Amino acid sequence: MTVARGTLISHEHSTTGAAELIRLPDGSHTLRLVNLDTRNGPDLRVWLADAPVKEGVAGWRVFDDGKYVSLGKLKGNKGDQNYPVPAGVNVADYTSISIWCDRFDVSFGAASLTSV
Repeated sequence: MTVARGTLISHEHSTTGAAELIRLPDGSHTLRLVNLDTRNGPDLRVWLADAPVKEGVAGWRVFDDGKYVSLGKLKGNKGDQNYPVPAGVNVADYTSISIWCDRFDVSFGAASLTSV
């Protein structure tokens, strides 16, 4: 069941697609990126964060300022993909996702997660 979703916006690089936070029958959660299209880059990660998603340059570097959890390396810069949320992570603490470049500490793109 989808519990939250959002539309990706561009930051450092043009990024489009959507993010869906899905609760599985066993109570665990998965983040699904849908129709992702972003530039390939060095050391890209998928993060859940508590940071607000801001348009433009103001939003590029906010995601490591507060609480965040890495869901792992970006599996590909195009298409649909799933990222399990680690056990013990309270998804209610996180309001956004970022495609985060660890090498340059910058967001390639991000989405606010809105409950459905």
